Amino acid sequence: MNHIAITLSIIGLALVLFAWNPVPAVVVAIGASLALFFTGVLTMPEALTGFGDPVVILIAALLAIAVAVETTGVGAWAGQLLLRLSGASEMMLLVALSVVAAIFSALIGMNGAVAAMLPVTVTIAVRTGIAPSHLMIPLALACLKGAKLTLLGSPVNVIAATQAEEMGVGHIGFFEWSVLGIPQLVGSIIIVMLFGKRLLPDRRSESIPADFSGHAQTLVQHYNLEHGLHQLAVSATSALIGTSRKAVDLGRYAGLRAVAFLDCKDGRPLERDLLDTGDLILVRGDGHEVDRMAADLQLEVREHGDKAALGDVLLSRDSGLAEVVVPERSALIGSTVFPGMTSKDHEVMVLAVQRGGAELVRPRLTLRSGDHLLLQGSWPALERYLSSAQLLVIDSPDEVRVQAVALGRGAKRLFAIMALLVVLLVFNIMPAPIACLLCACLVVVTGVVRLPQVYRGLDWNTVLLIGAMIAPARAMEKSGAAEMIGNQIVTILGGFGPIAVLVGLFLAATLITQFISNTSTALVTMPIALAAASDMHVSALPMVMSVAMGASASFLTPFANGVSLMVYGPGGYKFGDFWKLGLVVLAWTLAVTVIVTPLYWPFH
Repeated sequence: MNHIAITLSIIGLALVLFAWNPVPAVVVAIGASLALFFTGVLTMPEALTGFGDPVVILIAALLAIAVAVETTGVGAWAGQLLLRLSGASEMMLLVALSVVAAIFSALIGMNGAVAAMLPVTVTIAVRTGIAPSHLMIPLALACLKGAKLTLLGSPVNVIAATQAEEMGVGHIGFFEWSVLGIPQLVGSIIIVMLFGKRLLPDRRSESIPADFSGHAQTLVQHYNLEHGLHQLAVSATSALIGTSRKAVDLGRYAGLRAVAFLDCKDGRPLERDLLDTGDLILVRGDGHEVDRMAADLQLEVREHGDKAALGDVLLSRDSGLAEVVVPERSALIGSTVFPGMTSKDHEVMVLAVQRGGAELVRPRLTLRSGDHLLLQGSWPALERYLSSAQLLVIDSPDEVRVQAVALGRGAKRLFAIMALLVVLLVFNIMPAPIACLLCACLVVVTGVVRLPQVYRGLDWNTVLLIGAMIAPARAMEKSGAAEMIGNQIVTILGGFGPIAVLVGLFLAATLITQFISNTSTALVTMPIALAAASDMHVSALPMVMSVAMGASASFLTPFANGVSLMVYGPGGYKFGDFWKLGLVVLAWTLAVTVIVTPLYWPFH
């Protein structure tokens, strides 16, 4: 058996296993790479080269930046903005999501666009209750179609434009791609609106978190925090002016505990340590003790606002809430706590304690197994204290923060880094993998996210899957299987005129790109297109554009491009979920290519 037959057999078996899904897709992909090595089609470096390929580095760096987008609340903010703009209409939401994703794709490339929009789409799915499987494939299609609006949208565009220039067949302008890209994008959005619900599965991914948009208000109500809450304003004559927040001693006032300190200017949680005139101290406890404290420290008692405002104060970009349970065999069983108690560094406070669903308000409490504690403190402090095995966390603070806090700490720095990435990519200042890796490092160096957050948030399954799928692509090229397929189609259709060859080249590129990367497909089929045009004595530009469109039409399987791979997990998809809607979009793409291409780039 020659190498072409071996390669096609292994890839065919891999596709069957992808569709059957008896083992995880990443195991199938790695198994295909190993099979190609053991059969002698690929050498050891060729079988493993995918894991060091620039594309894998590019995707990993973009996913790291996506973690920063999610962690800083930028995804939550963008999701809220899209929800406000689209109102209650799911159709308008799909249109808005697709248009924004397409614009991002045109500016920073399709892989960067899907990485940036994934957290936004997750937020929208959580807030609206729409199944993620109804949003993720439309997101992928919008990014793939947006890539056909500018030269920089996809590497395929650059390959086509470069080869056309080098062969002297013509110039393809930066925005000329939109001649085909705009009708393809508009048609794809309409197709999703008309057929999306019928052709997409109704499935929810286990990786999609619960809705925490109203988490703070839920906890305020559950723990009855608004009961006995008082606001004390620091007066101009108070002895607390210039005093550290940590030095405020409530021990002299029975049952009083501090809940939060608010800035006098905007009523938000106080960031500075020293108190100033007008700052507010939120305390819980007996009203008589509050009056006594106000008289002693020259504070002004004010009425507190509603529960929503209290929730916003307790859960903000600087501080958060965490509900924990004391598990059996915890070392904390038997220790003494009380509401208002703080940690040694004063960064975490016990706001409330419940046992059996009832709040315990005694001055001193002995912890038992099953007791619930509501903690409040800075996000880093909560993460530090909650890493202990002595407490069980009910809802992860990280998951709560990314949804409940829009534009949190570090968001401005992230916007600056994202702007830098756009500039680096649009003006081609450095290779895309280097630019993305640089910006991924910057989000860690500048403190936007910490390295452990990146490690936890990175979708390693996607990274490994992309790396493993590069080896089969290499085998298609090395064995000659890709070239054989392309030549056969051109040979069969050559006698039917240039339109038939244009269709044949599109279909050849489309077929090949379902199995190997769109970049590899373009590199393999572009020379065939140029040779066919020369043989027929027609302009090569329409043939080049046809190959570029076909090579990018990888809509039928989830493993044909990085965009589909990145939405595969969050959408909870299976292998066979892509071809149904993808086939309709593919038909539209072929129709636009065949009709529009000869009109704008004539054969003669």
